[in-house]
Amino acid sequence: MDVDVLLDHAASTPPRPEARAALQRWLDAANASATHAAGQAARVAVEQAREQVAAGLRCSPHEVVFTSGGTEADNLALKGIVWAARERSSGPVHLVTTGVEHPAVLGPARWLAERGDVALTVVAPDPDGRVPVERVLDAVRADTCLVSVMTANNELGAVNAIADLGPSLRERGVPLHTDAVQAVATLDVDVTAWQVAALSASGHKFGAPQGVGVAVLRRGLPVVPLTHGGGQDRGVRSGTFAAGLDAAFGAAIEAAVADRSEVRARLRALGDRLADGLLGLDGVRRNGPSAAAHRLPSHVHVSLDGVDGAALTLALDRAGIAASSGAACGSGAATASPVLEACGVVGTPLRLSLGWTSTEAEVDRALDVFGDVVPRLRRRQPAAHGA
Repeated sequence: MDVDVLLDHAASTPPRPEARAALQRWLDAANASATHAAGQAARVAVEQAREQVAAGLRCSPHEVVFTSGGTEADNLALKGIVWAARERSSGPVHLVTTGVEHPAVLGPARWLAERGDVALTVVAPDPDGRVPVERVLDAVRADTCLVSVMTANNELGAVNAIADLGPSLRERGVPLHTDAVQAVATLDVDVTAWQVAALSASGHKFGAPQGVGVAVLRRGLPVVPLTHGGGQDRGVRSGTFAAGLDAAFGAAIEAAVADRSEVRARLRALGDRLADGLLGLDGVRRNGPSAAAHRLPSHVHVSLDGVDGAALTLALDRAGIAASSGAACGSGAATASPVLEACGVVGTPLRLSLGWTSTEAEVDRALDVFGDVVPRLRRRQPAAHGA
């Protein structure tokens, strides 16, 4: 990445050395479904990666399905579980999700509702971006076939109480899906203890290459496949195994889990240093949960008064600082964030996110640039400052 300081790890973090090595080793792998020795060696690599993922997410290897990323995993969970419920039901089915979900969840949820496949309830968040467990439970009905609540929000970094929600829903016989894409890098993800029925993760958020993710699907959970073909991966996701990418995912999650405690503590300190420096500037407010336990240590989300967002990110980019005015999950169009609108966030938003390679020197360099750029941009539009 040709930048001096990367403050957009939430969009994509650099691959870990272990992932690079695994990808290189299996880049020329044979087809893992072939019966010859080369094919079986590739299949062993895939299954070893599956075991690494299961250990990292605390689930059974038989529950791990490799995907192309978090978006496919989310779509597989929502569409697959809803369609399976419709096949078993003599009447309508109901889906509950929240207003702070990633588009990879809200998109298919609304698509299913528009098709008439499901009745949809979208639960509103609190202003800090968290969704109260009680509010979600209150939305559950007798015909609810699935609840989908993200573990941690990709913009504000707000962490939801999945460990409380999962057991409560399971007592009611309602499966819970959680998008844990932003959580794996810094949170102790535990599929078994959380009692979730489905979970989504994406490799490039914690040190695997782009293009690989996983869907964890509880054994016995009915899921209609999105793709049909050779019946690979339990028949849930047909297609040739991407042995190199799968192996890299396994290596990355093993490395991420091994140093997660150290990375979490380091990023918490760096995030506080970054936030304190930014809040020392006039007209800057921090968004998201105030309690450290309720937000990702990697995320610092602020609003600035009197600064144009496009001009700010461009000025930062020219200074070698990669930052984001929103989530990197769309086509690149500059549109208002539904998450920030749902939380009532005002002002020019800026998401700064740290990762496993972040250093104190990078944070200090970024603060120096902010101290120069923000006042300079405000001088160009004095009427907007303080509005």
